[in-house]
Amino acid sequence: MSYLVDTNVLLRSIQQTHPMHESSLQAIRILFEQGETLCIIPENLIEFWVVATRSIEVNGLGLSFADALNELEQLKNSFVLLPDTASIFPAWENLIAKYQVIGKLSHDTRLVAAMIAHNITHILTFNISDFKRFTEITALDPRSIS
Repeated sequence: MSYLVDTNVLLRSIQQTHPMHESSLQAIRILFEQGETLCIIPENLIEFWVVATRSIEVNGLGLSFADALNELEQLKNSFVLLPDTASIFPAWENLIAKYQVIGKLSHDTRLVAAMIAHNITHILTFNISDFKRFTEITALDPRSIS
């Protein structure tokens, strides 16, 4: 089975002082050991970059350009990077209409659209509530992986 790894899990996996750091690493390790395919999409990397390079004072990680670039390369080497495809935008449009999505949840809806385009049914995320509305996918909290 394939999983999309949500950006919050990617961020926690490198943030050693965060309370969810170990849960992120453990879930990723267990899923890899079980032979699961862990995927990311360009949207994950863009979101990761925004938070990684934003200053700590405004809820970012405060990484330097070079450190953030290094982390980005490690993510691309660790996970399957699926491409943006022409089918993602129409899927996103259908989802926002179906679920009447507004505001910031539009970003998560794009992740779900990419999952649909790539036939991925599961997302690993700490934000289960953000994905509950989408009957097309299953959201799993990393702390539930054992």
